[in-house]
Amino acid sequence: MGLLKTFFTNCACPQGRMGRSMLKFMNLCHAPLTNWGLKLVNIQDGWTMLDIGCGGGATLQRLLKRSEGSMVYGIDISEESVAKAKKVNAEVLDKQVFVTLGSAEKLPYEDGKFNLVTAVETVYFWPNLPNCLREVHRVLKSGGKFAILVEVVDSDSKWTNVVEGMTAYSPEDLKRLLDEAGLTQTEIHRKKPTYATILGVKP
Repeated sequence: MGLLKTFFTNCACPQGRMGRSMLKFMNLCHAPLTNWGLKLVNIQDGWTMLDIGCGGGATLQRLLKRSEGSMVYGIDISEESVAKAKKVNAEVLDKQVFVTLGSAEKLPYEDGKFNLVTAVETVYFWPNLPNCLREVHRVLKSGGKFAILVEVVDSDSKWTNVVEGMTAYSPEDLKRLLDEAGLTQTEIHRKKPTYATILGVKP
């Protein structure tokens, strides 16, 4: 149990050899959730997009494929994640894909930059979630969309006992927080067994 807990705690900030294994695991296992959730967004060509908690960089690839002529940014608090995301996107790095070390609490981007911000399996680990959501609101263009994709949808989830530093939120909790952050047209979409996508739009 101790080794398993250490492995999954690397979800928050992958480090070292175990962190690199976690990033490979996440790139593979998050694919079904991500592909389903992104279909709900109606992504357009030419968008500028940001994935917060970009992990191993697979979501950056998926965003790029869905928007011809797009610019895709990724940010993560883990140096291992940033290195992996850069490697996975090496062919378009610093041309169409830009990866930065940093936190959701203080996004290093100007106001109104993005058409879309995504957060795939990562809001569980964001410190002071309301502040982070206000940062998302700040960097979105008017009419820009925010998509939270989660697989753990029970606030009493067993995963919070396994993964150190994890806080699980119900989709209803996340929708309320998006409303409080100033986003509108907030929606909850669900797919069995436990997938949820919570969407909001900056007015």
